[in-house]
Amino acid sequence: MSVSVVPRSARGVVAVLGPTNTGKTHLAIERMLGHKSGIIGLPLRLLAREVYNKISDRIGAANVSLITGEERIDPPGARYQVCTVEAMPETGEVEFVAIDEVQLATNLERGHIFTNRILNMRGIHETMLLGASTMEAALLQLLPGLHIVSRPRMSMLTYAGSKKITRLPARSALVAFSAGEVYAIAELIRRQRGGAAVVLGSLSPRTRNAQVALYQSGEVDFLVATDAIGMGLNLDLRHVAFAQENKFDGYQKRRLTAEEMAQIAGRAGRHTNDGTFGVTANVRAFEDELVEALEAHQFQPHKVLMWRNGSLDYSSLESLMQSFDNISSNQLLGKAPPASDLRALELLSSDEDIRSQCGGQDARRNVQLLWEICRVPDFRKISPAAHGDILARVFMDIAKSGIINNDWFAQQSKLTERLDGDIDALSNRLAHVRTWTYLSNRDNWLENQDYWREKTRYIEDKLSDALHEALTKRFIDRRTSLLMKRLRENAMLEAEISESGDVVVEGHHVGKLHGFRFTADASASGPDAKAATMAAMKALAKEIEKRASRLAACPNSDIVLSDEGTLRWLGQPVARIIASETSILAPEFLLLADEQLTGPALEKVNKRVDRWLANHIENLLRPLVELSRDETITGTARGLAFQLVENLGQIDRRNIADEVKLLDQDARATLRRHGVRFGAFHVFLPLLLKPAPTLLICILWAIKNNRLDAVGLGEIPRISATGRTSVEVDPQFASEIYPLCGFRIMGRKAVRIDILERLADLIRPVLSWKENTPGDKPEGAFGGGKFYVTPAMLSILGATHEDMEQVLSSLGYRSQRHLESEIFPSLSKDKVNVDQPEGNLQETADVKPAEQSEDKAIIDGADEKSDKSTVPAEEPEEPKYVLLWQRHYKPKRHYPNKDRNQGRNSGKPKGGGGKKYPDKASFASRKKPSVSKKPERKIDPDSPFAKLAALKESMKDK
Repeated sequence: MSVSVVPRSARGVVAVLGPTNTGKTHLAIERMLGHKSGIIGLPLRLLAREVYNKISDRIGAANVSLITGEERIDPPGARYQVCTVEAMPETGEVEFVAIDEVQLATNLERGHIFTNRILNMRGIHETMLLGASTMEAALLQLLPGLHIVSRPRMSMLTYAGSKKITRLPARSALVAFSAGEVYAIAELIRRQRGGAAVVLGSLSPRTRNAQVALYQSGEVDFLVATDAIGMGLNLDLRHVAFAQENKFDGYQKRRLTAEEMAQIAGRAGRHTNDGTFGVTANVRAFEDELVEALEAHQFQPHKVLMWRNGSLDYSSLESLMQSFDNISSNQLLGKAPPASDLRALELLSSDEDIRSQCGGQDARRNVQLLWEICRVPDFRKISPAAHGDILARVFMDIAKSGIINNDWFAQQSKLTERLDGDIDALSNRLAHVRTWTYLSNRDNWLENQDYWREKTRYIEDKLSDALHEALTKRFIDRRTSLLMKRLRENAMLEAEISESGDVVVEGHHVGKLHGFRFTADASASGPDAKAATMAAMKALAKEIEKRASRLAACPNSDIVLSDEGTLRWLGQPVARIIASETSILAPEFLLLADEQLTGPALEKVNKRVDRWLANHIENLLRPLVELSRDETITGTARGLAFQLVENLGQIDRRNIADEVKLLDQDARATLRRHGVRFGAFHVFLPLLLKPAPTLLICILWAIKNNRLDAVGLGEIPRISATGRTSVEVDPQFASEIYPLCGFRIMGRKAVRIDILERLADLIRPVLSWKENTPGDKPEGAFGGGKFYVTPAMLSILGATHEDMEQVLSSLGYRSQRHLESEIFPSLSKDKVNVDQPEGNLQETADVKPAEQSEDKAIIDGADEKSDKSTVPAEEPEEPKYVLLWQRHYKPKRHYPNKDRNQGRNSGKPKGGGGKKYPDKASFASRKKPSVSKKPERKIDPDSPFAKLAALKESMKDK
């Protein structure tokens, strides 16, 4: 439902607008103190506490009250009130009202509260709205007749570009948007400059003030904070650096708007002192348009303010929920999305006990109470359900007995009184106690309200002090300050090296010793860090000499070769393998060492690394090494051995077919003694297909070809080590690595070459089988040099029929499609009972007439006179096909004078009677007696085959 929103009169309302550092808040305080009474609403509890302290110091604590959700200092007769915007009282009249940071009316979570105060909060004599210039058009449209006062910035703000964290100037603030990132940056600065103060929005005012005091006093020169510093906290900052530019706003993670960046960057250069802003860490440099907008304070005006219906119907839960569905008729006021309070209301409304309490005579009172409880903030941020459990308990207690159960409240408060633990533990307890502090500040919710206000405030103060102490110990390093002081005094420094290689000078970490190479701490910089590193070098010389002696005497198992070609001793890098100009099996190496490794120590390390590398290659690639060294191999066999070594143990047989034909039996035997296997598709060394040799081959190949960055260099050997016989080809992997690991790429599958040879062993007998061959017919055989794929073939490859088609095609086979009935005629015969007499079909007692007619209709040769009208028509089955495979030979040249090649593949004999290849019909009927016998082929008596046959006959006669 659309609601007409009528704001209160703009009479006496003035909007003071401008960028940061224009003195808007100071002006509001002065104007308020010029009246007899007044209220000022501020966006943060931290800022409210700061303003309260200023006013109380000026006019006395008895004249000013502080009212926030978690804190209430309200002396009787106080004329001025400092509040958070949410805690501003909506009743009572004062002479002056001020609302700070009114641009937050556009905030999705809290914006509707600021909009409500802009519309309804008025001072008797004066109302002041403070905010950014981007609100001018919206405020004029919302409050016609409003008086606008623009205030310029009192100092210049300039973009300083990008700088490393370690290069930022003193008196800088670094801004991030998560506690983890804030702590990480503060830790880094601690190592460099002695420490940093930390400010987060979740800190209590007591902890925040103590941290800010460290910075303001000059004890530390850096402040690491969230965007909490952007809301009016006045600090002596010269530079603001954005370490992050994205934040989670409660709905999504997004980049800060230009106006939000300006609010934070504007903290630099207070009063008349100019300031700078920039980026650091991994934040990219700001665009020129953004820099220009930040420096000139020119941003897009706001066009929509968040609004929520304030006229609520408490007659029932349903009525209350419907109240929030109303929208404003004013297009400037957009409906606010459900905030945490509405989400809590929806959660609690689903509880049957709560719904029961919100009915009956006390419905209105309990519904209003439920809504007030749902507005309790979720300080703990555990989960909506966990927060809802506390709210439900509080509501049930108050609804039934009028107050929160004292024992339960005392138990919950006691859990937070511990002061032990680290920063996270203390921060967690502080978040918990803020919930009990908030509840204790609600009127009439507790039996002894004053006691619990003091008690929870006492616990919060103790936790705040403990958290401040923990933050100081962690992020302000006195040892670093001492190191810098001693370096300036040119004092002798003590250096130590831990077992893990960490190098520490005077308790200050300056770097780490990796093997024989020292790496300085990346976070260290400046002359102080260089001096500390020089002091560490004296200790490094002795340590490196000790390590050289230990490496020279270590067992082989202490050294490993990593995938990236680095030799590691006990996990530490000591050398890098490089290609040699000779053989791939004899690589060289480059020691990873600093200048401190010299003389006898250097010689020890060189000899040990050289001996280990040669031994490692010889042990894993022994067949290749021995094949390359065997001088007894001569002739064609030596050439073949050379090719095997160059190809790292495997060759496609088609590429060396001529050489293999020229090998005699002695040469073959010599190569077989070295482990060479002559397969149908490959000539290879099976021992090199094991995981360890495979990985080493890949590394040596990558080093030789400068391909250590090849994708799949580490992954494919690991896949091979699992024992897979075939794998899916990953297009992202380098295709050269598959053969190195013993795989042959065949379509989308890569198959291990030894498995392909096993496949050849299965194919060989089925190809050679003929009709008149004695013994059982092997599975898959069809005759005529053709075969079909069997489950055994699929099993050894772990492949599908589709994969097998690509594999066989890659191996040089071609296929023809045939009907299944032609290949397996027995399958079609098994579908009917051809031995059953036709005349007895109707006499079968167990078969119903309709079923009998159906059975009879599908039997070949059934009575054609049967009544077919009772038989339902059946859909014909789709024909099934089977692929028959045969070798694909390249066509030979036709020689007219040689009739032995005439008529081949023509289907009928030509000339002198060539071989006849049957067509599909002859295949289907090959078992029928009508098939004629093949004509006998005349044998040339002078051919070698005829002489061999004669020799066999003569031996039989003997």
